[in-house]
Amino acid sequence: MIVKRLSIENFRNIEKMNIEPCDRVNVIYGENAQGKTNTLESIWLCTGCKSFRGTKDKELIRFGEEKAKIELDFFGFDRNQQMKVEIEEKRKVQLNGIQLPSANKSLGEFLAVVFSPTHLSLIKQGPSERRRFLDTAIGQLRPNYASLLTKYNRAVTQRNAILKDVYHHPELLDTLDIWEDSLAAYGERILNYRLSYLEKLKKEVKDIYSGLSCGKEEIGLRYIQDEEKGALCEKKDELLEVLKASRKTDMLTGTTSFGPHRDDIEITINGISARRFGSQGQQRSCALALKLGEASMIKKISTQQPVALLDDVMSELDISRQDYILNHIKDWQVFITCCDPNTILHLKNGKTFQIENGKVI
Repeated sequence: MIVKRLSIENFRNIEKMNIEPCDRVNVIYGENAQGKTNTLESIWLCTGCKSFRGTKDKELIRFGEEKAKIELDFFGFDRNQQMKVEIEEKRKVQLNGIQLPSANKSLGEFLAVVFSPTHLSLIKQGPSERRRFLDTAIGQLRPNYASLLTKYNRAVTQRNAILKDVYHHPELLDTLDIWEDSLAAYGERILNYRLSYLEKLKKEVKDIYSGLSCGKEEIGLRYIQDEEKGALCEKKDELLEVLKASRKTDMLTGTTSFGPHRDDIEITINGISARRFGSQGQQRSCALALKLGEASMIKKISTQQPVALLDDVMSELDISRQDYILNHIKDWQVFITCCDPNTILHLKNGKTFQIENGKVI
């Protein structure tokens, strides 16, 4: 995927903006609150996804205006294409002149991955953030995976409801077998997806992190379960056995204590926990490696290299790590935002845009 032209109108603090980026690294720099992240956000919305900042569509319109417009000319799937996004109460999307029924129908047409400071939660926060990363990444590539997760989570909710009521209604105990059988069956399929994806992701992430650290550090990824039994419980029968064994304890808490909804990814640097002992720069590098690894996986499976949108990625990275991002990410189009104008001095082959008050100057 290559962005050829970006046109923005009445989006956030941007009244009008037109840029023609290069095919490699594009650095968007300027002081805080000038529109750098807004520019990346406008590109991201062309993927069909919601804002990576968690903003409602109508809040994206410039104050005092009725609607915002984004036009993206891009090369993808071996041809030149155009995406038009209009935002009023909700988004309306045209692809190559054809109005789509809804914004999410554009999913998969323009591919991008985004890194923002919020993605540091992948390293710093609890297991739910890492599960969400894994499930979202798999969901982009395997459309039926989201439906599988929904069925699994519904079964967890039903089992939890029974666990809470069983003391008052002992007759419900017999129905636990039904929901536990469903949980184990869905759980086996979820684990198969997750473990397969993670095994392939490991290599991509290790190569990227090695580049970021100039080969001085090694990142490790390991899938872990809430209650490890020596080896991972991957099969339906194994999962079912643990669920039945944990019934008595689960009845006391009213929750299901074991299963894919409680699992985690352990992230290490040279064998040591990145979450507990990693520096700010190391944690940022880990999160970035995961996001760029996700992009590599998209390319391997879809054959299309997604555009990389890296917001405020340079903060807390040393010169060698900045140099890798600016000059050693090969065959990708990259958009990077930063505040420090000295950062662009290290760029060897790319294009720069200075943003001030929502305008390129």
